[in-house]
Amino acid sequence: MDEKYRRAVDAAAIFSETDLAGCITYVNDQFCAMSGYGRDELLGQNHRILSSGLHPAGFFQGMWQAISEGRVWRGEICNRAKDGTLYWVDSTMVPLLDEKTGQVQKYVSIRFDVSEKRQLLHTLQWRVGHDVLTGLPNRAYLSELLNQSLEFSRNEDIPLALCMLDLDGFKAVNDGYGHACGDLLLVEVATRLREIIRGEDVVARLAGDEFVLILRYVRDIDELNAALLRILKAISEPYSIQGAELNVFASIGVTLFPLDDEDADTLLRHADQAMYVAKQSGRNRYQLFDVSLEQEVKASHQTVEQIRQALAAGQLCLHYQPKVNLRSGTVVGFEALLRWQHPERGLVTPGDFLPLIEQTDLIVDIGEWVIAQVLEQMHHWQVQGRWWAVSVNIAARHFQREDFVERLQDLLAQYPQVEPHRLDLEIAESVAIDNIQRVTQHLEACQALGVQFSLDDFGTGYSSLSYLKRLPTQTIKIDKSFVRDILHDKDDLALTKAVIGLARAFGREVIAEGLETLEHGQLLMRMGCEVAQGYFIARPMPAEDVPGWVEGFAPPPQWQKLE
Repeated sequence: MDEKYRRAVDAAAIFSETDLAGCITYVNDQFCAMSGYGRDELLGQNHRILSSGLHPAGFFQGMWQAISEGRVWRGEICNRAKDGTLYWVDSTMVPLLDEKTGQVQKYVSIRFDVSEKRQLLHTLQWRVGHDVLTGLPNRAYLSELLNQSLEFSRNEDIPLALCMLDLDGFKAVNDGYGHACGDLLLVEVATRLREIIRGEDVVARLAGDEFVLILRYVRDIDELNAALLRILKAISEPYSIQGAELNVFASIGVTLFPLDDEDADTLLRHADQAMYVAKQSGRNRYQLFDVSLEQEVKASHQTVEQIRQALAAGQLCLHYQPKVNLRSGTVVGFEALLRWQHPERGLVTPGDFLPLIEQTDLIVDIGEWVIAQVLEQMHHWQVQGRWWAVSVNIAARHFQREDFVERLQDLLAQYPQVEPHRLDLEIAESVAIDNIQRVTQHLEACQALGVQFSLDDFGTGYSSLSYLKRLPTQTIKIDKSFVRDILHDKDDLALTKAVIGLARAFGREVIAEGLETLEHGQLLMRMGCEVAQGYFIARPMPAEDVPGWVEGFAPPPQWQKLE
């Protein structure tokens, strides 16, 4: 090559010359700088000294065939520098021909560094298929991975487990510590999941605090159970994030292929349905999907429609259970409890139908109907000179609505004769903890209207002590699961004593649920709890039976004798 042209090329590109045997005869300064080799280390060497090992043998065979035939070859090559680092070059290989014979004399290579471009492209491609926060495959890439796994399982007749994992208690972390802390927690969860699964398995982040796991080569149900228990244990170990000790748990839904022989989207839906069942059953557990579960889901949808029709047809009604001061026998109020007067099944208690609608807006419609019915009944009793307070259970979906306070205010305005402080709204401890910030705001706004609040099922949640101070409720209700066994279970007795002491320390009233015997009442009074409700006092009754029962009620003399 003419010297002036070589200087021009040297200034613009990575340049080299090679003889017919493939040995390097010339390299410019840019070539040396990029490769990390000195000129004396390169001259006389084959270009294989730069081989990265990433290209298949056929790649270079095709290149040499082209240039040996006198054709120009263009392509991108990955080389390995002297220090082991990889770099990419956009190469043009040009055979130089003898003007007289037309035969190839030598080869020149003009290269441009495209490593940065390749890295950027790789980064963009990675971001398309991965979650930026955790580095896990995202929803889009998961679909591809799942389809590949299913095809392999079909061809090889190897079972596969698809798991949908959702964190329990994550919302409380976001609300209590901020979203930055929540993000760090998700990163740690992702790390733990990556560490515990096998190399052939897949873990992906679907959205929010939802993760998907593909467990391949599941030999039997025992192996699957063991794997799921390991995952639950790994997730439930305490987390140290920004100086705070945090605890979250997991609910996992699992479906097995080919027992559940469906496409990828259907399998994901089935795993999600099973996860929902696990979450409804409690935290830190898993649930296997089966065909009968799908049938149950369809049946539940039918039941929701039946309940909706029951509300419209006037089949729902309220029964009232008294709350009594055990020592004086004074009726301090009532709890309104929902019943379904089913045309075929008779009187149906809420435990048999409310769980089916708790995650639907129908629970909101029923909740507002209950409040309106209670206000109407309180007004009716007031006309008769009976000023009883009434408590109402409020579902999580209902209470956490943005417009809950406004809609409650509208209901109260329809019954101006009813004093708002006689209406007591009961929220479960788990509901309060799940979204502490919003719950606290709603509590304060409702209390500004005069409405009272009780913390129901106290002691069954997972953060009772830490959250009690932040929840401005007037009353704490000891869950009946503790009260029921205090006569013979030392642990439940100790817990009940602790709750009573805690209520006193925070200046809260305390009511015991589930009083079933005379002895229960005696023991509760000795511990300092004098207000209770339960079957020993009275079962829930229709509103028309309440006045007669109140007139005839007298506490046992054994209670009155206690000092």
